[in-house]
Amino acid sequence: MTLLLKPITRLSLFQTHFQINNNNNPRARATSVSCSWSHGAHKIVREFDPKIPIEKAITPPSSWYTDPSFYAFELDRVFYRGWQAVGYTEQIQEPRDFFSGRLGNVEFVVCREDNGKIAAFHNGWTYGLNGELRKATRISGIEDFSINDFGLVPIKVATWGPFVLLNMDNEILQKDNIDTDNVASEWLGSSSELFSLNGVDTTLTYVCRREYIIECNWKVFCDNYLDGGYHVPFAHKGLASGLSLDSYTTSIFEKVSIQSAEGGSKEKEDDRLGSKAFYAFIYPNFMINRYGPWMDTNLAIPLGPRKCLVVFDYFLEASFKDDKAFIERSLADSEKVQENTQMEDIRLCEGVQKGIESPAYSTGRYAPNVEKAMHHFHCLLYDNLIN
Repeated sequence: MTLLLKPITRLSLFQTHFQINNNNNPRARATSVSCSWSHGAHKIVREFDPKIPIEKAITPPSSWYTDPSFYAFELDRVFYRGWQAVGYTEQIQEPRDFFSGRLGNVEFVVCREDNGKIAAFHNGWTYGLNGELRKATRISGIEDFSINDFGLVPIKVATWGPFVLLNMDNEILQKDNIDTDNVASEWLGSSSELFSLNGVDTTLTYVCRREYIIECNWKVFCDNYLDGGYHVPFAHKGLASGLSLDSYTTSIFEKVSIQSAEGGSKEKEDDRLGSKAFYAFIYPNFMINRYGPWMDTNLAIPLGPRKCLVVFDYFLEASFKDDKAFIERSLADSEKVQENTQMEDIRLCEGVQKGIESPAYSTGRYAPNVEKAMHHFHCLLYDNLIN
């Protein structure tokens, strides 16, 4: 796995080749086909009961992690609704900067317009920064075609701190203005102040990115993150040596869970982990890790019932951004620990996926003292999927 520097992309027009039509909105498209599989998916959802306390609760069934129809249902109910983290404001600092991505079946592009505003669209053909169609190739012979009728379909976009968020829900699309406070309330709930207090803000400088494709359902990766440090002393001995695991705590909020632990070194201010580690999970698939002068984020993007892409982005406090020796030393240390940690997690997650797919497995149980955040995650999923 190599470190990748952030690409700066700046073009006058978006050059892409995904055909667009009036059904490009994923919610509209999903609604047209949902009747065929929603009944079966609802039955699978109800195999988990969020009302049972964690001490007696059974985990979601294996079908939540393997069934293709459940995966399609999940995209519609979980990812095509609500605010989703997709990138960073540093990626679109200047007018005409943009980045593109994919979430489920949706190709999207986020850009900064000439007037400085941020916009987002479903992707297709060749368009201007305002989403107007500029050029459609190889369409000769089409009658009654007007480029004005085929502009990019907009997506609601907002920012909080350094993060760019998208919301593909039709209802939010009808609103003219998006209030930042409302976005923070919906996305982070009552935990939003804790992020600022723990140094998650726009003063951080983007450093680099890693990407991993993992042969497991995206929820397996999230479950692994949310087990309250249960697997750390066994699977991550290098990481465990830098943390005081006895100090591990978990706090639950509306759509957020926060795990924290004291670092192994409180005296060395430039230590990679620092005196405290702050691990936040923002439903459904975004993780923020703040330690010492560093922050890294993990975004688990579903690629199918048994595959996901996990994107790791690294940030550094502004006061360290010109200290090349510190950055090189810190990244070298990070390479040793983080690279091992990620490879250990990949092996662990892929092994869990294989175990889930075994005909001998159906459901499991929670470790009540440490897996509160995982249980909370499953309850949030249930609420999204059943309503």
